[in-house]
Amino acid sequence: MSEENLRVAADTVLSRLTGDTTGEARLRTDQWRAVEALVVRRRRTLVVQRTGWGKSAVYFVATALLRERGSGPTVIVSPLLALMRNQIEAAERAGIRARTINSANTEEWETVHGEVAAGEVDVLLVSPERLNHPDFRDQVLPKLAATTGLLVVDEAHCISDWGHDFRPDYRRLRTMIAELPPGVPVLATTATANARVAADVAEQLGTGGESADALVLRGPLERDSLRLGVLRLPDAAHRLAWLDSHLGELPGSGIVYTLTVSAAEEVAAFLRQRGHTVSSYTGRTENADREAAEADLLANRVKALVATSALGMGFDKPDLGFVVHLGSPSSPISYYQQVGRAGRGVESAEVLLLPGPEDEAIWRYFASLAFPPEEQVRRTLEALAAADRPLSLPALEPLVELRRSRLETMLKVLDVDGAVRRVRGGWTATGIPWSYDAERYARVARQRQDEQRAMREYVTVSGCRMEFLRRLLDDEAAAPCGRCDNCAGPRFGTEVDPASLEAARGTLGRPGVEVEPRRMWPTGLSAVGLDLKGRIPPGEQAAPGRALGRLSDIGWGNRLRPLLSPQSADGPVPDDVAGAVVAVLADWARGPGGWASGQEGAPARPAGVVTIDSRTRPRLIRSLGERIAAVGRIPLLGTVEYAGEEVDTRVPRSNSAQRLRALQGALTVPGPLVEAVAAGGGPVLLVDDFTDTGWTLAVAARLLRRAGAEGVLPLVLAVQG
Repeated sequence: MSEENLRVAADTVLSRLTGDTTGEARLRTDQWRAVEALVVRRRRTLVVQRTGWGKSAVYFVATALLRERGSGPTVIVSPLLALMRNQIEAAERAGIRARTINSANTEEWETVHGEVAAGEVDVLLVSPERLNHPDFRDQVLPKLAATTGLLVVDEAHCISDWGHDFRPDYRRLRTMIAELPPGVPVLATTATANARVAADVAEQLGTGGESADALVLRGPLERDSLRLGVLRLPDAAHRLAWLDSHLGELPGSGIVYTLTVSAAEEVAAFLRQRGHTVSSYTGRTENADREAAEADLLANRVKALVATSALGMGFDKPDLGFVVHLGSPSSPISYYQQVGRAGRGVESAEVLLLPGPEDEAIWRYFASLAFPPEEQVRRTLEALAAADRPLSLPALEPLVELRRSRLETMLKVLDVDGAVRRVRGGWTATGIPWSYDAERYARVARQRQDEQRAMREYVTVSGCRMEFLRRLLDDEAAAPCGRCDNCAGPRFGTEVDPASLEAARGTLGRPGVEVEPRRMWPTGLSAVGLDLKGRIPPGEQAAPGRALGRLSDIGWGNRLRPLLSPQSADGPVPDDVAGAVVAVLADWARGPGGWASGQEGAPARPAGVVTIDSRTRPRLIRSLGERIAAVGRIPLLGTVEYAGEEVDTRVPRSNSAQRLRALQGALTVPGPLVEAVAAGGGPVLLVDDFTDTGWTLAVAARLLRRAGAEGVLPLVLAVQG
């Protein structure tokens, strides 16, 4: 086929893909260059182009042309379910048969494998995590690599740990690329990569260097439709009130991004109470509910989705009218990627950032979850090497001081590095020597700090905001946009409706979060010397408790974070906090299942208050217990104490087994407290400052129940999460 005829065929596929019935659809110059490189020259190609440029058109058009020439199916490695759903719908419009293998359709995997083997699939979309599932890696992937006609790595910045959304499993693509037959083209695409990330992606994929004959197509990142702005409001109540007051003025439908799951749920609930049609969308949202929320936004049945970054890469709604961030992301690359959801098919879209004082505390929390120190990594490798069988995550977790999510991410990195291998039944050590790349991890940490500094500057910059972001992304064509609030003047003021502000203050000031008690011992405790397993006996459990708030809340969280910060001095409980705790107790007593509710089976009124000793905030907890006892007119019975000065229960952000190991024998109920509890004749309020894993409360409650307490009602100032 001549180049001219190939171009006509390519534009015909594009017309089907876009739904153009006039036959006038034409590939952009760089789109055609990429398609030609893949189909004719079978080259490896890296495309770095802005959101909405049409990167998916490149691989779907190339797929159609390659399939017509007898090539095998295209394999697209894609990171998000929402992105996969959009891509499958787009493929169907172009007459391309697409299927997917991901965590949400396990019941279809066998059928899909059969369809691929029978040649009935043009495009197979897989998640990067699927590449190292033992059955898929060992049985499906070799055959797939042998027959693939085109490999596409979408959102390829995920390969780079310099990028904002590093996914270790993406690095397995290096192995798959190495196993591709000669002449199979590879396409990597991303919208959010500065020069450093792009170079790292090229290296990871093997698309860099003269020997690879790679084509790199990098375009300007200007988005003519976006109107960037920043609104600096006094506090969280004003930010919520601003959303309530102005959401209806924003064009079309859009996305309100928050930094945490609890904030997304809190904001969505408030806006619904105020009469807005919104839904929340987070990593905690069930898959069916996610699909329904996406469909509602696409059909404009909701004004907005209040979302975390779970709604991010690849979500395709061309007429999305606005993106508002309630809280600042820590990375300008991440921020640009998220705002790029808006204005893809409309002339003008509003992009607003409403930063908050809690942003940096949230940044610090997520930064603390980075790659673990070498000691913890070595301990994990030693545990795997000493095992006589593969260890699952639940079996390995008690042996190391890492929570499961962080442990799993670390194992994926070690797997890519060749030090461990995932097999049926868990993980094994390979015995291959491994070195801790401290220098690289330190460089990445410094890069994260630089990105945070850039986001602070973005809020206060006096020049063009779009130019500022484009320069951070190494866009050489960056120039003033003429549209942002600094170039053209603010389009929205900071005024809020007084009624909205009052409602927001009421919502954020409303104290009380339920604390779910621990009911089951974690698995694998025998590995740390604890003979505990199964269900905690009902007579040794705590009852459901209460907390004043979550540290990630934008309401009470903002008040509690500085109070409970390691840098804060110990002192008596502040009056406003004590008053809010009393309000929590009153609501708890009168609410469903409360001791004043009159419901059958409700606990008796607390007979006394018991505090938990603290090495860091003894005055705070003691004074809190005293205030509760005085207001409730019940005695302060005493304190659950540490067994000795040498006891160290500090296991920061560790897992349940390690926390229980540290607590074993660490707490004790002194004799006078045993006598007071036994004589009290009712349940006790167990008071502490903070709960994270919940095991300190569980162990203290078990001791009190064994000492004769009829029940234990935990009450803390804050919970993590």
